[in-house]
Amino acid sequence: MAVGREPGVRESGEELIRLLHEQHGAVLWAVALRSTSDRGRAQDAVQETLLRAWRHPAAIDPSRGDPRPWLLRTLRNVLIDEWRSRSSRPELLSDDPVGAESGTVPGGYAVADHAEAAVQAWTVGAALERLSAEHRAVLVECYYRGRTVGEAAATLNVPAGTVKSRVHYALRALRLALEEMGVGS
Repeated sequence: MAVGREPGVRESGEELIRLLHEQHGAVLWAVALRSTSDRGRAQDAVQETLLRAWRHPAAIDPSRGDPRPWLLRTLRNVLIDEWRSRSSRPELLSDDPVGAESGTVPGGYAVADHAEAAVQAWTVGAALERLSAEHRAVLVECYYRGRTVGEAAATLNVPAGTVKSRVHYALRALRLALEEMGVGS
């Protein structure tokens, strides 16, 4: 029996939770699953929501009205809390912090995979090759070398207005080249 509760309160609380689960469990499950796309996390969120309902029986008292809005708001809060806690620390890939063979470093934290960045850099480089020399040069100066319009104009020996114009048209041409390569929206 729970400490600080009267006899029979725990049993009636468990009955209330069972009824809440029967009446609202499917809706809570659907919302949690749609929000997380992970069956385990969705199940944990629903269980935590029902546990909070059990801890706060006054909030779900049927005499106060339908408990579903409170349950959905609580589920939302549980999901937000879970998301915040996951985003504040790296995800542990395994309990065994062996090292490189498991894809982790000592401590069990994930090793960054740079393959996606490498593919993206190669794709943009290939698209840049499709541009005119003037457009490619202005993008290299302004984006890759991080020069201002004035610095790029001095380096390329053209007026600043020409650099601005070339950047505009070069970005349009780059977007078109990427689309022709099957990349983009």
